[in-house]
Amino acid sequence: MTRIYIKLLLTAIFWGGTFIAGRVIAGHVNPAAAAFLRFVVASVFLVALTLKTEGLPRPMDGHKILALFLLGATGVFAYNLFFFRGLELISAGRASLIIANNPIFIALFSFLFFSEKMTPLKIMGILISVTGAILAISGGNPAALLSGGLGLGDIFILCAVCSWVTYTLIGKRAMNRLSPLAAVTGAAVTGMVMLLIPALISGMAAEIPLYRPVDWAALFYLGFFGTVLGFVWYYDGIKAIGPARAGLFINFVPLSAITLGYLLLDEPVTLSLALGALLVITGVILTNAASVRMLRRPVA
Repeated sequence: MTRIYIKLLLTAIFWGGTFIAGRVIAGHVNPAAAAFLRFVVASVFLVALTLKTEGLPRPMDGHKILALFLLGATGVFAYNLFFFRGLELISAGRASLIIANNPIFIALFSFLFFSEKMTPLKIMGILISVTGAILAISGGNPAALLSGGLGLGDIFILCAVCSWVTYTLIGKRAMNRLSPLAAVTGAAVTGMVMLLIPALISGMAAEIPLYRPVDWAALFYLGFFGTVLGFVWYYDGIKAIGPARAGLFINFVPLSAITLGYLLLDEPVTLSLALGALLVITGVILTNAASVRMLRRPVA
């Protein structure tokens, strides 16, 4: 069991590191090319892993094909374009705090579309987490957002959040027809194919010879550690200790991103960023705590 907890903690660190890798290649690799090459790496390993564990895929009906198309379009294509574009404009720590609200918006939209119960504890967690994100985005001055203080980079990262929430909600239905590994592998390959055209239009073919060794290292990190290894270990954790308890480790992602940004990129840790991180993490913990209570409640 200790090994599972170590894997989940490392997964959170790997995911925090994706914000650092994204900042490293920002300005050197255009967003479309970065997203495409990330999923070239990820798809190679995910396909190999799927073939090893599940064998050759069976013929799919129209519903499964549509589900994979939507998963690839939202969780891979749209998310990564917004993610890399946003990281060109704002710090890794700030972006990670916005992304950290994913569980909050997933809980909110699950309530709206799937009638999942919204408890007072969940509502409190949502309010606290959103307050923390606003505090971090506004630099400690929330009133600035009302006067156009929301930057373009923040908007791109918010769009990435919307893409991921949509991906997750679609995934709730898709998992009824596909295994988690098959769904993620199919989404990765589908999204990679979608990303090829914008990557070529953006001039990837001409720019590839100009990429630095550190750019290739960052792209490999994003594809293997941030996508493949993170996914496999996270689902190992879900299988061993359940989704609610495994999900709590996601709270370490913004802490990891802020710490690594400070150590590797010399990004400042301001008071508003630190306080915002504390509120976001507290809010997400409260929301997950409500989910844990609901899972432990006996069925009548």
